Amino acid sequence: MIGRGTCALALLYLVAVACSSEEGATEVSLTAEPTATATAVVTVVPSATATAPAVTYENEKLPHGKFVAKTLEEQREAMIRRMRKLGVFSGNQEKAFREVLESGKWIGQGNPAAVEHPMTREECMDRRAKAGAKEPVAEVCGSPYMAPVYDPETQKPDDAKVCIDRYEFPNLPCDYPVTWVTTKQAQKICQSLGKRLCDAHEWEGACAGKLLPAEAEYKFGGLRTSMRWLHNKDREIVWAYGKEKDHGKCGTSSHRSKKGGCSPIKWSSCGSNTYPAGAFPECRSPFGVYDQHGNAAEHMLLPMKEDRLGARGGQGVPEMKGSWFIWSSKEAHIDDCRWRAPAWHDNEGMNHKNYHLSFRCCKDVGG
Repeated sequence: MIGRGTCALALLYLVAVACSSEEGATEVSLTAEPTATATAVVTVVPSATATAPAVTYENEKLPHGKFVAKTLEEQREAMIRRMRKLGVFSGNQEKAFREVLESGKWIGQGNPAAVEHPMTREECMDRRAKAGAKEPVAEVCGSPYMAPVYDPETQKPDDAKVCIDRYEFPNLPCDYPVTWVTTKQAQKICQSLGKRLCDAHEWEGACAGKLLPAEAEYKFGGLRTSMRWLHNKDREIVWAYGKEKDHGKCGTSSHRSKKGGCSPIKWSSCGSNTYPAGAFPECRSPFGVYDQHGNAAEHMLLPMKEDRLGARGGQGVPEMKGSWFIWSSKEAHIDDCRWRAPAWHDNEGMNHKNYHLSFRCCKDVGG
């Protein structure tokens, strides 16, 4: 005989599945107004027992996935619609984000006339579905598609003081990374969403699966060259996916633009030939953060003094980390999680941008 409790659980499961299926059943046209309800969370999996908590997963269905923009303006509007539909914005954040976006002449997902993406958004969603790739909602982060970063040896996820975007900006599964953005613009974009650019040790901890204390990660007060050398010589060498380097696990097999090329680098001819974010489920850190190797290199900040730490309201100097989409054929530098780069483009200050350079945001949490 089936007890009442079992029947109740079965009914709850059927309702949840029906709601989830209905949500993703219809492709919304680009011109249709999105619903006011955020849909970054759709999947609820009932527990096997009445006492264990249910697991809520992030939405893997990217709206307007088939749409291909012909202009930068179309591309930006489609990206904003996806962000709105998936609950990224709250309050006046969309307005603030638009202001930063429109202040940059080339900020977007690459020049539509030059881009040659090796994979479509639809193909990415199919790959993730077949691999069973999905991430649980991290309530501690208070924003969709973010992961808590902490020390698992002494802390639990809810103890985290910082969260990081799971995907390169716009931080949506299977959307293309934003490129041609400066460090300054990236910081302003993060701030428009109640976040900030990550400090180097936060990004490194998210990649390696263990956040180390800032005081252990920086030799404050020295020259950047000496700080870098002291850090690199004793660092743990590990990649997001494990202890052995394997570029094939990540988005590293794309190519530079064939028409016009990228020498010299020009917006008109040099395409951001990236993969959709999260398209390689194995290119994932222990915290569920994707593409920290391959796809696009990333802006972040390097605090030179303790009061420059982002968590304390400070701002470091520009730092770039990660590899990018041609790494299988041209490995230009080391790309393990905790390796720190030379002061590339230091003469440009916060104003460097590139066709293969993106970013992701961090967020202070936990009071």
